[in-house]
Amino acid sequence: MTTECSTGRLEFAGLRRQRVVGRFDGGELGSDGGGLLLRELALRTGLFRRLSACFRDHRDPRRTQHALEVLLAARVLGLALGYEDLNDHDTLRQSRLWSLLCGAAGRGRRRASWEGWPPGKSTLNRLELTGAALGPGERCKKIVADTARLDALLADLFLDWHGAQPERIVLDVDATDDPLHGRQEGRFFHGYCRSYCYLPLYIFCGQQLLGARLRTADRDAAEGTVQELERIAGRLRERWPGVEIRLRGDSGFCREELLAWCEAQGVEYVLGIAQNARLKRSLIGKAEHLPRGANPRFVVTSLGAGRMAARTLYEQVYCARGDMENRIKEQQLALFADRTSAHTMRANQLRLYFASFAYALLELLRRRGLRGTRLARAQCGTIRLKLLKIGVRIRVSVRAVRLSFDEGFPEAGLFGQVLARLQSLPLRC
Repeated sequence: MTTECSTGRLEFAGLRRQRVVGRFDGGELGSDGGGLLLRELALRTGLFRRLSACFRDHRDPRRTQHALEVLLAARVLGLALGYEDLNDHDTLRQSRLWSLLCGAAGRGRRRASWEGWPPGKSTLNRLELTGAALGPGERCKKIVADTARLDALLADLFLDWHGAQPERIVLDVDATDDPLHGRQEGRFFHGYCRSYCYLPLYIFCGQQLLGARLRTADRDAAEGTVQELERIAGRLRERWPGVEIRLRGDSGFCREELLAWCEAQGVEYVLGIAQNARLKRSLIGKAEHLPRGANPRFVVTSLGAGRMAARTLYEQVYCARGDMENRIKEQQLALFADRTSAHTMRANQLRLYFASFAYALLELLRRRGLRGTRLARAQCGTIRLKLLKIGVRIRVSVRAVRLSFDEGFPEAGLFGQVLARLQSLPLRC
């Protein structure tokens, strides 16, 4: 005789004399309750409104189900909360919590209310795959990204969120490998990395991202750096006239074109250089002897010999650029900037932009909300795990949306403190 089982009840191994029973009757629950902090921050900075201004939406408003800001909010918040794949959004779109989170893009608008669910994978995929121009008779891919405006927005967010004009800023440049596992456009085998990859260029100021450019790997690491710096330095000096700019990079960026540009633009530079027989500029050297043999290191700099001691210049100024590598790891490991599996370079560059704006949002949360706390220097993945991945029960009535968080959440005090800090910012949605 077979055992009669109730499909709504789950039986687990007992605990001493007690039965352990479960049911799927807990009401609507979500695991991204801390994403409401990101929603609050987005509302108070107008991030998705500004991001939507970098796109041209050719859709018919009468037939549009999801506003452009909602699409962008779903994509950026999805990356920030750990959902790297578009397939995840078909599950997320059934959640009222995600409807609330994406509502950060359209506060007060009908389309962002509880009336409709967030966009799914197919809609978001069309957003990424739209070309540089709208083709004749195109029916689905009608949202065109303006890459120049997206580049400018990254720099503008840095300027707007930085505060008062500083006396000097330090720009760190570096390239990294982005391995490819398909036959994407621009695929090339890089001998040093020993893989088919892209070679994206990053520009940071401290922990803040100012530029992210996807490039093919069949080029020198420094190629295109002057053009990126011209754009960024011009924007910085337009807003902050008289600010001193210092550039740091490893030996891959010690190229005549870049050095000449720095000297012509009055930009200080501290760059590594590989060992060679003729070194014509001011030098700082460090001698190391490793088990494999001698490993001398040199630094080329525009700083005069009397500005600081050689040890200080190398150990405190040049070596500090190594922290940028941690920021790149955050981009690739925590925010999936290396998820460049689309066929075209343009679509993959757009994915890199989305990861960059997700990083910018989390960095602002770290700098404004977590300042002075034990998570002030935590990486994005740690912030997500400790503060954003919170279980929450959602109840909706005519007058309110009630959220019940886990009363055993160990960071409840910190969560309230961060929310209070964010609410001190004015609403700009």
